[in-house]
Amino acid sequence: MQQTTNAILMIRPVNFRMNEQTAVNNYFQDAISKENSAINAQAQQEFDAFVQKLRGVGVHVVVVNDRAETDTPDSIFPNNWVSFHANGDVGLYPMFAENRRLERREDILETLEAEGFLINNIIDYTSAEDEHIFLEGTGSVILDRANQKAYCALSARADEDLFIEFCEDFEFLPIIFTAYQSVNGKRKPIYHTNVMMCLAETFAVICLGCIDDKKERKAIIKSLKEDQKEIIDLTEAQVAQFAGNMLQVTGANNERYLVMSESAHKALTPIQIKTIEKHCKILSSSLTTIETCGGGSARCMMAEVFLPKSAN
Repeated sequence: MQQTTNAILMIRPVNFRMNEQTAVNNYFQDAISKENSAINAQAQQEFDAFVQKLRGVGVHVVVVNDRAETDTPDSIFPNNWVSFHANGDVGLYPMFAENRRLERREDILETLEAEGFLINNIIDYTSAEDEHIFLEGTGSVILDRANQKAYCALSARADEDLFIEFCEDFEFLPIIFTAYQSVNGKRKPIYHTNVMMCLAETFAVICLGCIDDKKERKAIIKSLKEDQKEIIDLTEAQVAQFAGNMLQVTGANNERYLVMSESAHKALTPIQIKTIEKHCKILSSSLTTIETCGGGSARCMMAEVFLPKSAN
């Protein structure tokens, strides 16, 4: 199984703003004193420049526009509601914020099929929303596709039982822990695993200091070492700059890139950069408005498409 893909789905925002429904447990969000229309225009500029950079290195980016008629301020983060797998399976996930549930769109799946991708089976967990149970896709779950492992930091948006059910359905070994951040002097669970952990083919970027439980921390280190992953340990200050929110992708000529925001790139130490560049190139883009209002960064914006392609 491949760990990286050349194909990415991205959603261009039309009503991007700070989502008040997600701010209750996403402590990375911040208000900007600008009109929402100005915030959205800035987000669109950042989005377009980011897509251009990805396409510039040969990444196949499928861009779908959000719809103006739905109140979906976070539609720019599609990796939370959908995941695409190499056997043609698609996962649909239950979302914590009610207005984020409107992001799930059948026509987006039809767009991918029109691009020649094959969808064989849809595994739909969204009915869990009725019981206030959530698992927000590859925001909550970090997949080691090559080693069939799935890492999940439990939070209000990542339910343990549903995660285990997901692992049974998709045949992943579940690795469960809780990651924390300091908020006004208190330790609170980080809302998404992908803010503090990124898994690439030959290395892992992770903030071990976010895992307060020593046993859990040891288990994560053991699991990563078993799979010969070089561990690049982040500080919590670097996580606050979205240095954990990265994704490795495949560009032209099978070249690998670790994709991140400019703020994440700037937060890394020279040694960390050198270590990453031993494994692959770095691609970064300015996402300041999206990060500030959305509380998510580069990785959240990219839904990896591992679906098989039709023969014709």
